[in-house]
Amino acid sequence: MKVSLVLASAYAMRGDVRATLNLATALSDRHDVEVISVRRQKEKPFFPVGPKVTMRSLIDARPGVRHLFPRGQVRAEVALWRLLRNLKSDVLITTRPGLGVQAARHAPRETLKIAREWGRPAVPGPVKRFYPRLNAVVTATESAQEEWSKLLTDGPPVTSLLDALPDGPWPRSRMDNRIVAAGGRWVPVKAYDRLIKAFAIVADKRPDWRLRLYGGGPEERRLRALVRELSLHNHVYFMGTTPDLAGEFAKASIVATTSLTEDLGMAVLEAMGCGVPVVAFDGARGPREFVATGYNGVLVPETEGGLELFAAALLALIDDERRRRSLAAGALDTAVRHAAGEVAGQWEKLIADLR
Repeated sequence: MKVSLVLASAYAMRGDVRATLNLATALSDRHDVEVISVRRQKEKPFFPVGPKVTMRSLIDARPGVRHLFPRGQVRAEVALWRLLRNLKSDVLITTRPGLGVQAARHAPRETLKIAREWGRPAVPGPVKRFYPRLNAVVTATESAQEEWSKLLTDGPPVTSLLDALPDGPWPRSRMDNRIVAAGGRWVPVKAYDRLIKAFAIVADKRPDWRLRLYGGGPEERRLRALVRELSLHNHVYFMGTTPDLAGEFAKASIVATTSLTEDLGMAVLEAMGCGVPVVAFDGARGPREFVATGYNGVLVPETEGGLELFAAALLALIDDERRRRSLAAGALDTAVRHAAGEVAGQWEKLIADLR
């Protein structure tokens, strides 16, 4: 079976890219798998991908590459629909609404078309119009499944399948480093400023603990300024980007996320794969789907005074090593269900049922 997965860019540092490449690698053990990147900005993908996966791109935007056509959205859309019309794959999996709409419009009728969705469409009109032509919509969480089912009342079946972590063995935290870690894009919706402010309370009471922030993005200057303002330069460290976030999480004893809204919880899952408990706000959609207080982490209510509650949750785990280790065991148990081989088997069953 030939499977094509389409990404806006397979070379970006995003959780959905990570999850898609993990799935592609797992499927490639038994199928002919290719990842199609609409744009290519780098020589190699930021995240690892299996050697059996074929990579191809429509627009080569690498520095120094000669471009035969003018850049722009129109060119990208034309290149995409030309590819889709001539696609020879048995299964096509898209990874965002804009790509799903194009697949519904232009992919061959005999190709099984599945939209893999994490977020909600910014403009639902085209989705409502064209998604009924797809064979299925697959979400990463049950709450997202409910929302998409309400949106597509006359559309294809909507189901939920877990995101894939790489097959083990995963690096394992020893739970003895005095480190709280967080990772992802430094953008406003991730609300790293809330984490830094909460950690200021922690650092005041437990000055021997450190916060490590992994990632990069447009918020970096503002976050660094906040660290200076709160005099946390000896407590908060900006670690930069890394393709091995799991390896870095394995050096921590707690992973924290203060995202305002999160449809994808790859950082949360990677932390659990390393046996690290997660502290997150209950309002964040992704973590709420995976984190269970008292089992694999702590969910903090999104209420007035939430930063103080978040800091209190961190301090409670900092002061209770036995509880941290108990939650770490639950985190590992949760991660097993997200192993790439297990998730790939669920996708194969879905595809067989649809066919």
